[in-house]
Amino acid sequence: MKVVMAQKILQANEEIAEQNRKLLDRILTVNLISSPGAGKTTLLERTIASLKKDLAIGVIEGDISTTLDAERIAGQGVEVVQINTEGACHLDASLISKALQELDLSSLDLIFIENVGNLVCPAEFDLGEDYKVALLSVTEGSDKPAKYPLVFHEARAMIITKGDLLPYTDFDLKAVEEEIKAANPAAQFFVTSAKTGEGLEAWCLWLKEAMQRKRGLSAIG
Repeated sequence: MKVVMAQKILQANEEIAEQNRKLLDRILTVNLISSPGAGKTTLLERTIASLKKDLAIGVIEGDISTTLDAERIAGQGVEVVQINTEGACHLDASLISKALQELDLSSLDLIFIENVGNLVCPAEFDLGEDYKVALLSVTEGSDKPAKYPLVFHEARAMIITKGDLLPYTDFDLKAVEEEIKAANPAAQFFVTSAKTGEGLEAWCLWLKEAMQRKRGLSAIG
């Protein structure tokens, strides 16, 4: 019975995700997934600062409680909608559908969804996004792709964060990159540091190119 219920829940989620996808047919939508403390919000702040002169950006912030991250992102001068899940460990398509009603979709080029900090459940739920992007900080250790394979298999891009701390950890960057590429050859791989700016230009260029592909536009910016 539990398995049947899970299937029903996921089927209902897929139907709403498809509705979201149609609504977002002209807006690049990126679902950021990581464990707590990996640096999603800081990366998002730096990314928005680099892209907002070229793209109109909206953000959906998912947290179990508080509006702390949403307040930080709002400081970048972009539209933000906060979702508090009140204990749920992930966002689902229904929550995103409600949040989209609070955004001016006619004016946006790019929406970031910052999912609840968790490497397990968020990977299972389609939100109607174009891409899942997985973040892994060097302070978390090299074993996360082996322990939580689904998110790294589903992600279109993989971002290593806090790269400036590599010399001070035993994080095996080469092994992680090889493991991820073996499981997901199509994934783009970025090593970044929000502190030094390493890798951010390449990441932002990838987003611009993804926006161009979605809309079939000539170069942006």
